[in-house]
Parts: sequence; C-alpha cells; structure tokens
Amino acid sequence: MTPAEVRAAGAVLWRPAAGRKETAEVEIALVHRPRYDDWSFPKGKLESGESTPFAAVREVAEETGHVARLGPELGEVRYDVAEGVKVVRYWAARSLGGAFVANDETDELRWVAPPVAASLLSYRHDVDVLARFTSLGPLTSTILLVRHAKAGSHQQWDGDDDLRPLSGTGHEQASHVTEFLALFGPDRIISAPPTRCRDTVAPLAAALGLPVIEEVQLGEEGYWKDPAAGLARLLELAVEPGVTVISSQGGVIPDVVGELVSTLPGFDPDDVAARKASTWVLGFNGTHLRSADYHPYPTG
Repeated sequence: MTPAEVRAAGAVLWRPAAGRKETAEVEIALVHRPRYDDWSFPKGKLESGESTPFAAVREVAEETGHVARLGPELGEVRYDVAEGVKVVRYWAARSLGGAFVANDETDELRWVAPPVAASLLSYRHDVDVLARFTSLGPLTSTILLVRHAKAGSHQQWDGDDDLRPLSGTGHEQASHVTEFLALFGPDRIISAPPTRCRDTVAPLAAALGLPVIEEVQLGEEGYWKDPAAGLARLLELAVEPGVTVISSQGGVIPDVVGELVSTLPGFDPDDVAARKASTWVLGFNGTHLRSADYHPYPTG
C-alpha cells in the first residue's frame, strides 16, 4: 500500500537584523517544541479545506504570534511519521510584527542569524530549507502578476470588449484571489485597462483601502504596440520596494514571464502557463528576477 500523505505548511520567518532597516542582514525565527524538545521552523498540518499558503500564514501566527507576509516558495520536505509520509511545503515570509506568547506547542521563540539557525535546527531537512532561503536572500520586491478572472461570453457581449465584465464564476474567483493575494501584503495595485482586469482586483483594493492604478502598457493592446516598453514598465514597478499586484491578460503574461524566467534554471520560457485567475509570484532584487512561483488556482 502507498503510505498516506500528511500535508503541512510552514515558513522561514525573517526580519531585518536588530538595529538595521535594510534587509541585507536578517534574523530567522526558530521555535522550540517541548513535546519533541526540538528547534524548528513554525509549521503545522493543513486544516480541512485549507491550502498550503493559508496554512503557512496561520501556523506562523499560532506558533510565533507574528503576522507573516509570504514571499517565494522554498520547496517541500518529506519524512516518515506515524500516519505515513509528512509533506511540508515552506515559504520565505517576512515578519510584519507581533509578540510571542508561550503555549503548549511552542514554549520559546528565538530570533537568530542564519548561521546560528543552522547550528540550532534539530533536523537536516530544515537545514536544507534554510540553505534555500539564504541562497535566495531577502528580496527587495515582489510582483504578483495575476490573470483576470473568468469574464462573460464573447458571443453574448456586443459592446466594447474592454468593457466585458466578469461572469458569476469570475466574481467568485475574484473573491478567492483577494484572500490569496492578501497573504503577500500588497502595497500597491495595478491593472490593465479592461474592466475584467480591474474587477478582478477591485475587491482586494477595497479590502486594503488601496487605489487601482491603470497601466496601459500591461494590457494586450498597449503591450503589443511595444513589448520591450511593456517589459521595461514592469521592471520599473519591480524596482519599487514591497509588493505590487498587477492584473493583466492572457495575451501578455506568458510573454512577460517567458522573458523574465529565461534567466532562471528549470523554466521553459516558451511554455508559460497563465490560467484565468492564476498568479505568478515573481521575486526581485532590483530588476533581477530571483524566484518565480506559479499558482494556477485562485485559492493558492
């Protein structure tokens, strides 16, 4: 029989080193679990109906008291447990603040430099996750490149196609997109001109109290007039520190992402997916792409 998989999620939670505002030097959060007398990253099993990014943020809050802003994925680790094989997916996540309170699961929290973390961690697989984090380094910015949710039928719409609204399914997808993108702590929201692009991120903008800024060069019509200028505009947004959401179209995203991921190993720039209501999480140092994660579904 195939062993059962126990799904879990966690994060390498980090913050700028004490007394420093820049992110070149960081501290890592490690938690002590009295039940196992070990030091590890905050993590835990998925709840019913929960996806891994939501579980990672929830577990960080429960075990450290800190609010996490998700960043790039750090892959999975697998190891045997009594129930079968435990599969833990990890993210890098910046702390947005909080206060630790000891509890039954975690009785101590330590913020330490990465080399100290490597010596404290109780398990080799956690040391490997830490190595992935340090190889990326803390990123200066994140672009969340979202394809708009499902729109109404072309055949049943006789007006300007840019004004074609979301369908009922599209509005439901937009609701899920809102919850998912909020895990990354957006600072600004950009949209291509079509109504379906703006309406995909309008609920997120309302929830965060942010404006939706129109960007013609990142819509299909504007982008294909000058693709090099469109890519340059996205890289200008990548230089902005923090997290930028961009809602765009299926005729733009594969080309933009294909150009960017050509510098990363393991990606085929000619085979870039862009399902409706999907998200590419693109991590940058300046204009240099360091990570690219694709989430095909709006629930993450």
